[in-house]
Amino acid sequence: MLEKKKHEYEKAVLIGVINKEQNEVKVTEYLDELEFLTYTAGGEVIKRYVQRMDVPNPKTLIGSGKMLEIEAFVKEKEVGSVIFDDELSPGQQRNIEKQLRCKIIDRTSLILDIFAQRAQTSYARTQVELAQYEYLLPRLTGLWTHLERQKGGIGMRGPGETEIETDRRIVRDRITLLKKKLLKIDRQMETQRGNRGALVRVALVGYTNVGKSTLMNVISKSEVFAENKLFATLDTTVRKVVIGNLPFLLSDTVGFIRKLPTQLVESFKSTLDEVREADLLLHVVDISHPQFEEHIDSVNQILSEIKSVDKKTIMVFNKIDQYQHETIEDDDLVTERTTKHFTIGEWKQTWMEKVGDRALFISALNKENLDEFRKRVYDEVRDIHVTRFPYNNFLYPEHLDEY
Repeated sequence: MLEKKKHEYEKAVLIGVINKEQNEVKVTEYLDELEFLTYTAGGEVIKRYVQRMDVPNPKTLIGSGKMLEIEAFVKEKEVGSVIFDDELSPGQQRNIEKQLRCKIIDRTSLILDIFAQRAQTSYARTQVELAQYEYLLPRLTGLWTHLERQKGGIGMRGPGETEIETDRRIVRDRITLLKKKLLKIDRQMETQRGNRGALVRVALVGYTNVGKSTLMNVISKSEVFAENKLFATLDTTVRKVVIGNLPFLLSDTVGFIRKLPTQLVESFKSTLDEVREADLLLHVVDISHPQFEEHIDSVNQILSEIKSVDKKTIMVFNKIDQYQHETIEDDDLVTERTTKHFTIGEWKQTWMEKVGDRALFISALNKENLDEFRKRVYDEVRDIHVTRFPYNNFLYPEHLDEY
């Protein structure tokens, strides 16, 4: 009985809002992603609610009628968490919690909670804790009585459970202390990066759950944790890799996501130094995901924020083994042909053609087209190396297949 209870998922309800910025299709996509986030955090989504509102309710985000509907469902089904896709203001969170009498979580706090679960090293834990405190600071009023009522579960990991007596002054002091601690670790990591010598640095970047860690394992034969959940890898991993006779450093970084909390972008900017200092980026994309083009835009936006969007980049379209396209029958005159009907060959003829020979199509899991991938990486790394060390270029053949 105890074993069964241990693996039970917490019941959760999702809330999305259709407005001028996001239409019904977009909200459905966001809620699909939010459901995956909820599952990753240990929750089971039993119902979704969507409301169309041009102007959000300043008190509860959604309308009073929808709130009553949700309140009845939460009470009937004994729901543990109500999760909003949009970020709630401190006042909205308190008002909704008062009416629904359960945990109220928004996308930001859910992602913070997953990060709290996944952080393994002292450095990552410190970064997550800092982001959590900065998120909690404006929400301290009346929060602790709520935490005394609800122990554990989604959204309750991290400083919330252990710092119930904390007031604003203590939280600010803690934030200052954590920033100093991160600064010290940053200096240590900068020294470590400096000690790696002049090896070419290659960084894997991409949306969360696109297969970066799986690709890292295949290339470097390392054991980086990888699973089909969001943010499976949180800590940056760096490995020395040799292709042919050419050594270089390969780093696997935290995955990006749409609506990434500002607190996390700020806290993890130092982790992303591996990206900033890389000579070559491998932008991994899950081509089997229906919204992979939006994922590319989200990653590029964050790369722009850390001033890395103009780096030399190879687009690596992963999971070609899982890619499926809809077919149109010859006599079907009704269905309009869209990108959903494209084969991978047809995708290559679209905007992907503009990235020239920088686009690769692979399956890291099934090891498809990896020889082409290795050759391309080898050629790019070699070009960087001979530019950096022009007198040593006789050591490297023009092509990998000469070895």
